[in-house]
Amino acid sequence: MLTTSTALMLAKYNHWADQILFTAIQTTLPPSAVHQTRKTLFQSMLGTLNHNHQVDLIWRAHLLNQEHGFSHRRDLLHPDFGDLFTHQVEINQWYIDWAGQQDQDSLSVRSKFTYVNGTEAEMTRGGMFLHIVHHKTYHRGWVGQMFFDYGVNPPEMDLCVYLCLPVDDGVGMEVEGGV
Repeated sequence: MLTTSTALMLAKYNHWADQILFTAIQTTLPPSAVHQTRKTLFQSMLGTLNHNHQVDLIWRAHLLNQEHGFSHRRDLLHPDFGDLFTHQVEINQWYIDWAGQQDQDSLSVRSKFTYVNGTEAEMTRGGMFLHIVHHKTYHRGWVGQMFFDYGVNPPEMDLCVYLCLPVDDGVGMEVEGGV
């Protein structure tokens, strides 16, 4: 069962990993790299990162039992990389705040929602949140793989790296009982 402390740690990890990736794109790759068309589902790094952002918005709506208004998951909501980074930080903070307000009961609440393709579903709010974190980890890996096209190693964004950061810097966080 997902606990409040683990949800909060995962929300903070998610934010940290996004910051690491976005910063590495800005500082280690040519400016055109984020827009370069590739043989990938979302066409580019920017397309993949926009997909992550859009899915964050969709699942936030599901968590709030609201309509999200999207008919698919491939919109280029923020064609400017800096704008996307700003909006990603905002939604990440929303998830950090949300996770910190949850408890065992609220994370166990089952909610009905409709996938973008129209399929009806039901899941616990904790399950929804776990999907959000794992979904982004998966697609950050796609973007990381694209770094090799430039002869650059992608940044290390693994959960174990995050968990080993010093706790006193406000970034790293110990998990009760280990992972």
